[in-house]
Amino acid sequence: MDSSAGTTPSAAIEGLRRRWFAGGARDVQLTRFVLLRGLGFIYCVAFAILVQQVLPLLGARGILPIPFFLKRIGALSDSRLSAWLTAPSLFWLDSSDTALLALAWLGFGLGLACLLGVCNAPLLALAWIVYGSFVHTGQIFYGYGWDMLLLETGFLAIFLAPAWHPWPRSSPVPALPVIWLLRWLLFRLMFGAGLIKLRGDPCWSDLSCLVYHYETQPNPHPLSWLLHQAPVWFHQAGVLTNHLVEVVAPFGLFGPRRVRHLAGAAIAAFQVTLILSGNLSFLNWLTLLIACACFDDGWLRRVVPARLVRRVIADAPAPLSRGRQHVTLALCAVVALLSVGPIANLLSPRQRMNTSFEPFNLVNSYGAFGSVSRVRHEVVLEGARVASPGTLPEERDWREYEFPCKPGDPARAPCLVTPYHYRLDWQMWFASLSSAEYEPWIVHLVLQLLQGDRAVLGLLRHNPFPDAPPTHVRASLYRYAFTRFGEAGWWRRERVGPYLPVFTKDDPGLLAFSRRNGWL
Repeated sequence: MDSSAGTTPSAAIEGLRRRWFAGGARDVQLTRFVLLRGLGFIYCVAFAILVQQVLPLLGARGILPIPFFLKRIGALSDSRLSAWLTAPSLFWLDSSDTALLALAWLGFGLGLACLLGVCNAPLLALAWIVYGSFVHTGQIFYGYGWDMLLLETGFLAIFLAPAWHPWPRSSPVPALPVIWLLRWLLFRLMFGAGLIKLRGDPCWSDLSCLVYHYETQPNPHPLSWLLHQAPVWFHQAGVLTNHLVEVVAPFGLFGPRRVRHLAGAAIAAFQVTLILSGNLSFLNWLTLLIACACFDDGWLRRVVPARLVRRVIADAPAPLSRGRQHVTLALCAVVALLSVGPIANLLSPRQRMNTSFEPFNLVNSYGAFGSVSRVRHEVVLEGARVASPGTLPEERDWREYEFPCKPGDPARAPCLVTPYHYRLDWQMWFASLSSAEYEPWIVHLVLQLLQGDRAVLGLLRHNPFPDAPPTHVRASLYRYAFTRFGEAGWWRRERVGPYLPVFTKDDPGLLAFSRRNGWL
């Protein structure tokens, strides 16, 4: 036998290198363009949320101030390094309101630049660092899975973008391994969400979860009311489709080209249905974007205008430099090492949702709706102005505080806000799932309402006390249910009982609790 007919290990490695960093990488130039432009849009949304909400949520006088959070971490840490690794953030340098707002606007500008096509590795690295600074110090207001997902996606995008020159057509080919890492991210995201459902709530196994989900999800969509009216067989078919897309389709992401395209299309279509049925912030929008990594330029040419394709795709792009190739291979090694924890979590019967195993959220575990509430409760905040101290609570003129998206007035239609995210509205939903002792931040919110804090009032739909703050504030727990066809309004509700007692601004217990938590 002629030994020259065989392939030497060095020749095989050289062949892989050419495919990953030269020939095969030419097939994902348009893919890179779509991913980076789409990521710019998501960053714009994420930082716009911060511009609007960061000070009343996390500012020095916010509900959960970042300065006090960092001070507490510093006091509990052995060194500055361990404190910083607990919460990696630029705000260790300056956590003033000016710094928070300046970085929020900086991030928005970086996202806008990327959306408009000016995008390279340093720009994306800065956007990732800035957003991570908020996520790692945002406490419960930034403990959502989509914030972790944006950090992981944004980190991979740094290595997908051109190193320096911001225009894709004049840049070297993309690094194909980074596209595969995005597919690996999509696999963990979808498969983790599927497993947590099958392991979590029996209604996912008996196909009944959607009978309740549209009504009990955090912030229902206008179409949620209509979907809730559908027959049981429709909901069962929806749960079965969920399992097929989240548990079966992810394995197709690593299959042949046609199988990968089919799996990617199924996941993308599923995300569109989720966008149309609920306000889940930018989670589904970002997942839809990551799903674009399943498609090569040959497929994307069918949906992207030809004029844009000509502007993006170079006929003979240069291969990646040896330095970028080595960096990409090092990235693959780091992701492989950091994937050990998430893989173990996926295989564990005690799987955890939305968990990171290192401080920078580089490789995470994901999941959503491992359990579904059967009834909907809402915490309703009410204020009253009482001239006579002896007036009984039931005799007071209680006025409700309405939130932008959270259900309140039964006659008000559910909101349409996706991909935007009202973070206080979401936390009010979580508060309704537990007792006030596990949600201490809501006590600070009550104090701020008693003080007439303008920044916090800006997070609400309107202020029922425009002239002067209320003298008393209370929180009540209500049970909400969608109306049916033919009934007036969108919701029916009944009061279950008190969630918090009646508080006044000078209540000794309220003031003492606030001092212990650094709110005064």
